[in-house]
Amino acid sequence: MARLGAAVNIVTTDGPGGRHGFTASAVCSVTDTPPTLLVCLNKGSSAAATFHANGVLCVNTLAPEHEELSRLFGGGTPPAERFKAGHWRRAATGAPMLVGAPAAFDCRITRAVEVGTHDVLFCEVVNLASDGAQDGLIYFGRRYHAVGSGGEA
Repeated sequence: MARLGAAVNIVTTDGPGGRHGFTASAVCSVTDTPPTLLVCLNKGSSAAATFHANGVLCVNTLAPEHEELSRLFGGGTPPAERFKAGHWRRAATGAPMLVGAPAAFDCRITRAVEVGTHDVLFCEVVNLASDGAQDGLIYFGRRYHAVGSGGEA
C-alpha cells in the first residue's frame, strides 16, 4: 500500500458526539451530482463513534506547510490537543474547517457501508471553501511530497 500515492486530508467533526479529527488518505470523489465524497474510517479508531454520532464532517485538503499538522492528527495525541494547532473556523455543518486549506469540503454523512475493518462513509458536500491555487500534499512511499510545483515536502 505504500506504493499507492494519495492526497493527505484532515477529516474533522463536531456536534453532539464531541469534536474529533484524524488524518486520512482514503478519501475520494464519488459523483458530481449530488457532490459526494467517500471517506474510509477505521471502525476501531477513537474517532469512529464521534463521527457516527455527529453525522457531519469536513474534509480539509492539505498543503505542504500542513505536514506537521497531518502528523499531529495521525494519532497518539488527544483530540482536544490536536485542534490547538492550526487555525479553525466553524463550517456550515458545525464541523471544524481548516483556515488555509487548499480546499475544504463541508459534508453530511448520508450513508455508511461496513467493509472489513472500516466504514466507508458517503458524504454529500453542502459547502466548499477554497484558498485558491495552492500546492497540495500527498503521501507516497512512506513520505510526504508536495504536488503542484513539483517540489517535495
